Amino acid sequence: MQVDELLKPFPIKEFHPFPRAMMGPGAHEMIGPEALKLGFKKTLIMTTGLRGSDTVHKIVESCKYHGLEVVLYDKVESNPKDYNVMDAVSLYNSEQCDSFISIGGGSAHDACKGARISVAHDGRNVNEFEGFNKSENPKNPPHIAVSTTAGTGSETSWAYVITDTTTDPDKPHKYVAFDDAAVTTLAIDDPVLYYDCPVAFTAQCGFDVLAHASEPYVSRLNFPPSMGNALYAVKMTAENLREATWNGVDLKGREGMMYAQYIAAQAFNSGGLGIIHSISHAVSAFFDTHHGLNNAIALPRVWAFNMPAMYERYADMAEAMGVDTHGMTKVQAADAALGAAIRLLRDVGIVERFADVKQDSYPKNRLGQGPTKFYEGRPDITTDAATIDALTNHVLGDACTPGNPKECTFETVRPVVEHCVNGDLDELLP
Repeated sequence: MQVDELLKPFPIKEFHPFPRAMMGPGAHEMIGPEALKLGFKKTLIMTTGLRGSDTVHKIVESCKYHGLEVVLYDKVESNPKDYNVMDAVSLYNSEQCDSFISIGGGSAHDACKGARISVAHDGRNVNEFEGFNKSENPKNPPHIAVSTTAGTGSETSWAYVITDTTTDPDKPHKYVAFDDAAVTTLAIDDPVLYYDCPVAFTAQCGFDVLAHASEPYVSRLNFPPSMGNALYAVKMTAENLREATWNGVDLKGREGMMYAQYIAAQAFNSGGLGIIHSISHAVSAFFDTHHGLNNAIALPRVWAFNMPAMYERYADMAEAMGVDTHGMTKVQAADAALGAAIRLLRDVGIVERFADVKQDSYPKNRLGQGPTKFYEGRPDITTDAATIDALTNHVLGDACTPGNPKECTFETVRPVVEHCVNGDLDELLP
């Protein structure tokens, strides 16, 4: 049953599982010993390559030192594609592996989760498992997820996001699958591994954290066990993202964001998401842009859109972000939260609208190079009415949309998407 069906007739809300985790400086040195304890013998390491760092090399050699056989698949792309997953499945089977290790951010972890589900179902295409708990075999290969960014929290959540490249070229599709069987076996979060993360990625991943924290706090699922983590993750992001971005080898900021991203993911794991994520999925489906960047651009617009349904919750977030709300009404405090989010976005140097995202806007831009015909050869994000219509329709079909606190229709959501593409953030401020 889909989330929108569950929301209406049933009062029962589900708390989804978390994996065991090892967190803190030096945690990555435990990968080899922990893999042996879990029974790994021949493992497939999935990663994006992490160009410019020796992280993958160090972990591979450590695994070998501890007696593990290692097969490396380092071709996972940003916004992982279905063919990345299936290529890894083919390699896993041909090499007769028995386990997985993913190294990187959400792309590596999500692709690995999809590969595990596929392996457990005799190599069926990962796209068959879009939706909620579509897998039929609860047992799949063990998986250690090693994070090198503070963003997605994929190492602890039941969600994974894949770009389906088999759809109509004019209607590219990126989907989120939620599956309890996809939860990793062990999460490794080591802030030392974040030191090599570039400034732009650190900032953008940080706004993925803020989206993960804020959306379950206002979600129509209204799930009390998620509220504390959600609000505290907002607070930790506001306190640590600037330092992590601009002083990336400072342990305090990096460790603060490590915990923020982890507990934010635990919040949305059962508390749900909303159209910040739906807009992000749509834009990256069409243009292969960075998920965190998309969330950063969408977040202020979606907060402004949702506030009439949730002023008190946004007022709480203002306090969490360090705003002195004494003497303010709830509406004024909610507006102050929006102002604090925009200030944070500007302080960490993120582009403010999709129309301004260019080839050189951030270091991993693949505009015009991706696998779907829709944007092949397009150097910039298109901003015409037809593109905005298409993005809006993608948003309305996204699995995160039903959790949004304010009802979403084409007529109400299209102006939000339009503003994300072309609007001025100053127009949102009171």
